[in-house]
Amino acid sequence: MSSGPRRHFAPNRSAGVYPRDSTALVLARGSAVAAVGLPRYVCRMEYEDLRFELDGGVAILTLNRPEHGNAFSGRMGEELGHAFRRCDEDDAVRAVVLTGAGNAFCTGADMSAGADTFAKQDATGFSAAPVDPPAWQVRKPIIAAMNGHAVGLGLTLALQCDLRLAASDAKYGVLQVRRGVMPDAYSHWTLPKIVGLQNAAWILLTGRKFTGSEVARLGLVLDALPAERVLPTALEIARDIAENTAPLSVAVTKKLLWQSPELRAKDVEHFETELHHHLMGKTDAVEGVMAFLERRKPNWSLSVSDDWPEWPNESDVK
Repeated sequence: MSSGPRRHFAPNRSAGVYPRDSTALVLARGSAVAAVGLPRYVCRMEYEDLRFELDGGVAILTLNRPEHGNAFSGRMGEELGHAFRRCDEDDAVRAVVLTGAGNAFCTGADMSAGADTFAKQDATGFSAAPVDPPAWQVRKPIIAAMNGHAVGLGLTLALQCDLRLAASDAKYGVLQVRRGVMPDAYSHWTLPKIVGLQNAAWILLTGRKFTGSEVARLGLVLDALPAERVLPTALEIARDIAENTAPLSVAVTKKLLWQSPELRAKDVEHFETELHHHLMGKTDAVEGVMAFLERRKPNWSLSVSDDWPEWPNESDVK
């Protein structure tokens, strides 16, 4: 995991306003999980531009500036990074759903500052990657439930997630080249992996908007659905992971999956072999088989926090 919070570009809010270090738990009313028929009162972390809810092993992170289309703020970036760290470290979290309050997922940078929206930044304080850690470093699956428009930074953040769902009629795009800047949040690295170089060039170099149905055809999202079905579908996938998969198995698989494009085939074989040695013979390898044979739900005992392996080194492969 990355080190502590960095300062990031906050076009509309004071970059000095960060989430509290103490994470008092409060009750969430009218929240995302309540809206789709889950218990109405659940625990969430006390944030301002983000809601954190945990239900049945699924953390629901809701970008929470609906009056501004969930436009990205410096505080939102710090809070989202803080929430990602909690999800990574907390064994009660088995899967994560990232969504937006109201009718949008995230409409990108808040441009209420007008001409100063993309003003010159201090060289030591600015990062084009405004959420630390990125979603792919979290050792739990993260699903972006893009329930509405996701443009600019709103889409490039979703590209860091493991799975994405879109609303069929919403608009999606990386528009930065039409605003005099350039794509951000690792999108030159994430997007070609997802859709290939040619489609990535179409999206990044034109800065055009696409419908949810169009980005589904490009392979950018798992599916495009009616807007009201996006969050429930994401939660269904997340609950399936939380209930039926071994936490440590999923965590090591996710890390290697994101690492594998930079590895040679024989490096991948080495990593898979070494990680199998860490998993085989342990309680979850027994439980997974017996739960299947006995036709019951598995009861996993290994955890990401306590049983994480020493990660293999590709330099060991000749």
